[in-house]
Amino acid sequence: MARVLLVDDDPSIHEVLGAYLRQEGHEVLEARDGAEALARLGSADVLILDLMLPRVGGLEVAREVRRNYPDMPILMLTAKGEEEERIQGLDSGADDYVVKPFSPREVVARVRALLRRGGLKDELVFGDLALRPAERIARLGGEVLPLSRLEFDLLLTLAQHPGLVWSRDRLLERVWGGGFPGVDRVVDVHIAGLRKKLGEDGDNPRYIETVRGVGYRFREE
Repeated sequence: MARVLLVDDDPSIHEVLGAYLRQEGHEVLEARDGAEALARLGSADVLILDLMLPRVGGLEVAREVRRNYPDMPILMLTAKGEEEERIQGLDSGADDYVVKPFSPREVVARVRALLRRGGLKDELVFGDLALRPAERIARLGGEVLPLSRLEFDLLLTLAQHPGLVWSRDRLLERVWGGGFPGVDRVVDVHIAGLRKKLGEDGDNPRYIETVRGVGYRFREE
């Protein structure tokens, strides 16, 4: 059982999703806006956070959580399906996201996965490729890949969110840091290095796809 802080200004979300969470055995704390959420963070184990909130927005709440409660899992809800907004939520500190309308059972399952993962202890497995974030190890077919720090961070960023398209600018911010005076070519060079170590076929990549004119994404299984 966990104490789940559910933050949304829609009463029906609280009624329906709250019932599913309680049925799972969780204690549900409720907040209807960002200011109320910030006041209740100290009582929660996991946060379900709507992106669009009155008074204090969801992105600001997520940033505040990461500053003061760095280990608290955040599942972000958004009514918009645009990838840019999902990436903003992830950049603000969210661990996962669900786009409205959603299945309450899926949300409960994602909360369960976040609690089970407990941060960076989980192993991400994609066929022959396995990543262990806490140990910063990537294996392909059981063999450890000789990845640089930046290559590992780049691969992990993509692999943690399969199917999500990352622009080169976003990858520069996420992996190299917001103050990095980089150019798109830096990302392309590191992607090329990653693909070589992964044994990728450039015409039919198994893991990292190029989205022409935009950036890259990790292939969904």
